[in-house]
Amino acid sequence: MELDDAYANGAYIDGAEEFPPRWARAAAGFREGMLEAGLAELDVPYGEGARHCFDLFKPEGTAKGLLVFVHGGYWLAFNKSSWSHCAQGAVEAGWAVAMPSYDLAPEVSIAEITHQIARMIPEAAAMVAGPIHLAGHSAGGHLVARMVVPGLLPDAVAKRVKRVMPISPVADLRPLLKTSMNEKFKMDESDARAESPVLQQPLDGVEVIAWVGGEERPVFIEQAAALGEAWECDCVIDPGKHHFDVIDGLQDRDGRMISRLLG
Repeated sequence: MELDDAYANGAYIDGAEEFPPRWARAAAGFREGMLEAGLAELDVPYGEGARHCFDLFKPEGTAKGLLVFVHGGYWLAFNKSSWSHCAQGAVEAGWAVAMPSYDLAPEVSIAEITHQIARMIPEAAAMVAGPIHLAGHSAGGHLVARMVVPGLLPDAVAKRVKRVMPISPVADLRPLLKTSMNEKFKMDESDARAESPVLQQPLDGVEVIAWVGGEERPVFIEQAAALGEAWECDCVIDPGKHHFDVIDGLQDRDGRMISRLLG
């Protein structure tokens, strides 16, 4: 398809095949440590499906608030268990972190995945008091951006959402109609428009920070910039980072990413 190469990440990252097993090992190690400390609740249900659950990682003492992190994988791959280590920086900074799994295409549509995340956030919000911040990577960046569009979250929960960081987001889904991935997404033009944050506006009072690696494929830099323009928000270009390591900053409580996300 016309745009397959433009949206291909792994083909342009040295050692791309090493990243998923590395993520899985780091995530398992972090989960084990949090379980041993009595600071993790795993597989908390938010629906009836096998993938309708989230992990909650808690800091020592009272949490400052709740961070929800939504993983990527083009709505086609992965689950929460590959990303647990991405909670490290926020937990060390005193925040609780919820990480959901969700059903994948082609079993469900992207619109249904959006609604699954909208059902999950209130469940996590009921477990942790205080402000709610959202972050997501790639397809997860799309999903957290959608969460701050009016009408998806219950009003009481939406009022607690103070900041959202879509990391390397797919903010305009219309170009995906020209990729072979759409054989699984099964979107038409109307579907793509309805799920594109760049064609919508965020809730009042929510700070939005788009974030993207400086070494990413040009379309991802363009996607983040388009969200920044449409939503009149900051678009941070992280120098030297590509699509797979741009999320490393989530592990560093003293780093720039965590400071912007939670500070």
